[in-house]
Amino acid sequence: MKTKLAFYSLVISIFAVLAGCEPVMVLDPKGPQAETTANVIWISIATMAFVVVVVFGMMAYIVFKYRASRQSPDYEPPHIEGNHLVESIIVGIPVLIIIFLSIVTVKSTYEVEATPKGYEDQKPLIVYASSSDWKWHFSYPEENIETVNYLYIPTDRPIEFRLYSYGPITSFWIPQLGGQKYAMSDMVTKLHLAATVPGEYMGRNANFSGKGFAENIFEVKAMPESEFDKWVEDVKSTAAPLSEEKFKELLEPGHLGQMTFSGTHLKFLPPPEGEHGGHNH
Repeated sequence: MKTKLAFYSLVISIFAVLAGCEPVMVLDPKGPQAETTANVIWISIATMAFVVVVVFGMMAYIVFKYRASRQSPDYEPPHIEGNHLVESIIVGIPVLIIIFLSIVTVKSTYEVEATPKGYEDQKPLIVYASSSDWKWHFSYPEENIETVNYLYIPTDRPIEFRLYSYGPITSFWIPQLGGQKYAMSDMVTKLHLAATVPGEYMGRNANFSGKGFAENIFEVKAMPESEFDKWVEDVKSTAAPLSEEKFKELLEPGHLGQMTFSGTHLKFLPPPEGEHGGHNH
């Protein structure tokens, strides 16, 4: 009775905890790249769950069927030197699983590195995302505006992020829109994303970069393109211009709130030359 009560209490506790959990962000995609990543995660989970169920099922069956109490006291097991069929199965199945997961992983990697499917014919919005201790600077060169610690993007349009850092290596990551990519001081890396659902999302630095790392986050807001265009016009007409002196102040280590400027720092402090530049790459 006590055992049953303890078991039921454990089950109820688990369901109570799970009921209060929010969805895991990487499994709640809001864009095609994130959806590809989420699908790979689900495929991996399903594959591993299948392996676990089969192995534990076989273990229970073997332990029950071949337990010592079923044999006569004078039973002696036969001498077996090997079984080619069994050895082929126990080696072949793991190899097939690894091949399957490798194909899925390589295929998805190429997909998330390219322009999102369905957006190949659209002109991407280019955003330079640069990090410093411990903040994010977002430069919109075509719109000639810049923001700090927040990012506005239009929905249903490809976004091409060009990443680099003014300090240590950081990792640009918006879990609900795609995977992470590193930002470094001597090269520019590109990340292609798109948002299909309007809303507010969390972005952060996913790579430890010092004592201020925990608060190295930014807000992402995806909106219809008409709203995005209106926001751009409002910024141009109301935001203060970004000067070289002001930008040097922003680069000083520390935390800041959200800030908005007309103009970008790209004119007086451009990013590293070329994609994958630096170190003669």
